[in-house]
Amino acid sequence: MKNRLFISLNLPDGVVEKIISLRDTISVDKNVKWEPINKLHLTLKFIGNVSNEMMGKISDELIFFKEYEMIKCSCIKFGFFYRDRKPNILMAQLVVDDQLQLVIDKINETLNKFNIPTENRKFNPHITLLRIKNELEINFVNKFKKITFKPILFNANSITLYKSILHREGSEYIEIKNYKLKELE
Repeated sequence: MKNRLFISLNLPDGVVEKIISLRDTISVDKNVKWEPINKLHLTLKFIGNVSNEMMGKISDELIFFKEYEMIKCSCIKFGFFYRDRKPNILMAQLVVDDQLQLVIDKINETLNKFNIPTENRKFNPHITLLRIKNELEINFVNKFKKITFKPILFNANSITLYKSILHREGSEYIEIKNYKLKELE
């Protein structure tokens, strides 16, 4: 059996609620299907499909996360990713501590043992809020581009290895293992 895996930096509940609260200040079409609150996270690495045996080995190898301190983060603005010059993802943009790049480098080094390729794109820390499937009014995009708010500061204190199961109505995330980060000194 194949398991579709990814690694996520977890957000404290209060932070997710603040982001949702800011997002909800913008009036949008009631048919917009937001990402569910329980799926809001910062993806560190999409691993892809692996066997049950490899999933267990990867889970064991990622124990190194416990050596790292909590990651300082701040949510600074809303933005979009584009495909063919059309917005296809609404996201909350994050600024993260430099330590996170060290964590990502260690993830890549560890996963190379399993022939899982390193991501070539520059890491862009964000939280996906909406996957845009239909054409949007330009007004929708402009509203989110114009909104400003004080940065939401927080410390992310855990990383999770998830299995993602694709269903017709969307994906389901199942926690494989959660790794607590050390308290800041």
